[in-house]
Amino acid sequence: MEYIGIDVHKVHSQICRRTATGEYEEQRIRTERHRFAEAWGGRTPARVLLEASTESEWVARCLEELGHEVVVVDPNFGPMYGNRSNRVKTDLRDARMLCEAARSGVYRPAHRCSPETRHLRADLMIRHALVKTRSRYISVIRTLLRTDGLRVRSGAAASFPERVGEVALPSGLGEQLAPLLEVLA
Repeated sequence: MEYIGIDVHKVHSQICRRTATGEYEEQRIRTERHRFAEAWGGRTPARVLLEASTESEWVARCLEELGHEVVVVDPNFGPMYGNRSNRVKTDLRDARMLCEAARSGVYRPAHRCSPETRHLRADLMIRHALVKTRSRYISVIRTLLRTDGLRVRSGAAASFPERVGEVALPSGLGEQLAPLLEVLA
C-alpha cells in the first residue's frame, strides 16, 4: 500500500507520498478539486492522512471519491509528531510527518461530521451572522438617534424599522439611516 500525507492549506497543499518501495515523492499543488483529481485520480488506492482544518473535509471527500482511504487526523495528538525535532516547521516536513504517521498507524482520527450535520452547522452559522448583523444595525441606528436626543420605543427586532418611522427624524438623519432601514426591512 502507498501512504500519502497532505499538508492542506487554503491556496497550496504540500503532498508527500511513500511508495511501496519506500521512496518519497513530494509535490506542491494548488488546493483545488481538479488539481487533486489530476494528481491522484486513477492511482492505486492509498491511505491518505490530512490534519483536521477548514479545508480538510472537502479535500477528504474529493480523495475518497478518487478511491483512496482518507483519515482526517487530530493535529493535537502529540505522539504523531514523535520524531519531529525543534527545527523550523515547514509544509514539507509536516507532509512527510503525516505520510509517516499513515505508514506507522500512529495518529488519532478526528471526528468527521455527516453531510446533514455540516449543512445544519452552515445554517446556524449563517443565522448567527444575520442576527449579529441585524443587532449591530439596530444598535448603530439607536446610537445615531440618541445623538439627536431621539428615542425609539421598545419592541421586537422585526418591527424596529416601523418604530423608527414613528420618530420625527431630521431630514439629514433620515437620509443617513435610510440604507440601514432598507436592509432591516
